[in-house]
Amino acid sequence: MEFPMSTRTISPLRHRMIEDMSLRNFAPRTQVAYIRGCKRFVAFLKRSPDTATAEDVRLFQLHLAETGASICTRNRTMTGLGFLFRVTLRQPDIADQIQYIREPQTIPLVMSPEEVKRLLATAQSLKSRVLLSLAYGCGLRATEVISLKVSDIDSAQKVIRIEQAKGRKDRYVMLSPELLDLLRQWWKARRGFDATKPLQERWLFPGRSPRKPMSARQLNRLFHEAASAAGIKKGVTLHTLRHSFATHLLEGKTDIRLIQALLGHDKLDTTAHYTRVATGTIASIVSPLDQLSKTRKADKRRRKDSQPT
Repeated sequence: MEFPMSTRTISPLRHRMIEDMSLRNFAPRTQVAYIRGCKRFVAFLKRSPDTATAEDVRLFQLHLAETGASICTRNRTMTGLGFLFRVTLRQPDIADQIQYIREPQTIPLVMSPEEVKRLLATAQSLKSRVLLSLAYGCGLRATEVISLKVSDIDSAQKVIRIEQAKGRKDRYVMLSPELLDLLRQWWKARRGFDATKPLQERWLFPGRSPRKPMSARQLNRLFHEAASAAGIKKGVTLHTLRHSFATHLLEGKTDIRLIQALLGHDKLDTTAHYTRVATGTIASIVSPLDQLSKTRKADKRRRKDSQPT
């Protein structure tokens, strides 16, 4: 039976793969990505994947390369396929033949403090200003901003609780006095249609329905409107605010392990990538060339001072 089925039915193989992912507590978005990769393989194979061979997988990888799929897309597709063969089909010998490509290490795009200040100043509404201030002031991802509940704001301890973020991890981030003031303004202006619900169930930024928060798409639209109004021409995204948060803290001499905790990174190496874009820190490093120049000038002064008058 083919892997992809109609929207009304699910093939036994796909159902078993979903169960395998659920048993491992995979996030819904991860499950969707894995299924999408397998469906792409079946479209190429034109038969059920449980009949595939290692050669079929190799030809599929060549097909992805020849059709111009990006390295990220190719790796993501093959990760889903690898799970299918290794776990669901129990064919590790085929999964072992999958080739993953090392992605190029790019430098994240970062805004200067002046650009961030201009962006926040041009936000067209209080809601937009609060949302973007949270993204930059706390280094939050888009999904983390829109998923905030009213009860996550702890004004007594000056922290914000981020629940079940990427990697299903909780963490705390700081709540600055300026951000707290903005949140209080927003609380007064916020619609009270969900006033009967307990705080633990009330979204800080509700969508059209009080049962759901605003969408990430809407948040991204607000960011690009503010960036355009601020005259920021480089290709920034909402995630650029998170990169800028980390880089500006690093330039301000904040301990990198604290930045790691604030960002929710598992590995310090991930946080250390920001050392490559901390231009203020980089610019302050004294070049060995300047050290040579200082040494030459010092030697010249000593020779001049040692000459008899």
